[in-house]
Amino acid sequence: AGLGHSVLYLKGRLHSYQGYDAHQTVFTIRLAAKLGARALIMTNAAGGLRRDQRPGDMMLIRDQINLTGLNPLRGELPPDWGPRFPDMTEPYSGRLRALARETANGLGIRLGQGIYAAVAGPSYETSAEVAMLRRNGADMVGMSTALEIIAARHMGLECLAISVITNLAPGVGSGGVSHEEVLQEGQEASARLQSLLATLLAAPSLIESNR
Repeated sequence: AGLGHSVLYLKGRLHSYQGYDAHQTVFTIRLAAKLGARALIMTNAAGGLRRDQRPGDMMLIRDQINLTGLNPLRGELPPDWGPRFPDMTEPYSGRLRALARETANGLGIRLGQGIYAAVAGPSYETSAEVAMLRRNGADMVGMSTALEIIAARHMGLECLAISVITNLAPGVGSGGVSHEEVLQEGQEASARLQSLLATLLAAPSLIESNR
């Protein structure tokens, strides 16, 4: 309504830790692409891996590390979906990230940027795993998003993703991690996230006119 773009809104997602394989996990992304979607905007909850992060922070994902052991491109896929070996140099669109940061600045919303590490879950990370992720350049960690982005890029969609830092990972913050804490922090950040997404969806330059 008044956005200037047709929007397919997907509530929730499938996670591989629920017992789904990679192809089932990305089914809705492929459906959206076949229906004509040209851009994918995703959100997720993530654990913070940097000491300067705080629960409630919002971070653009600029790159990802897929540690799930899964890939939705395995097997023989229809050739018209995309190339057999797609380029993943820029999985998250630099153009859309710049637009998101400009939009956030206009709303007075702080929006960081970093690398997202995707793990299989559903157990939270150990302190040793967190130390490994930090050494390997990750800024946040979660159990989703990476597979969907691979499938979306394979089919030619521009991608943007925003992580809400819901907790600090073991060894970064004090104490352990509880699922209740993660849910509460996600809820408290939701108003800012909704405002950012609503303004972003209304931006005339969201979809490139020459594509």
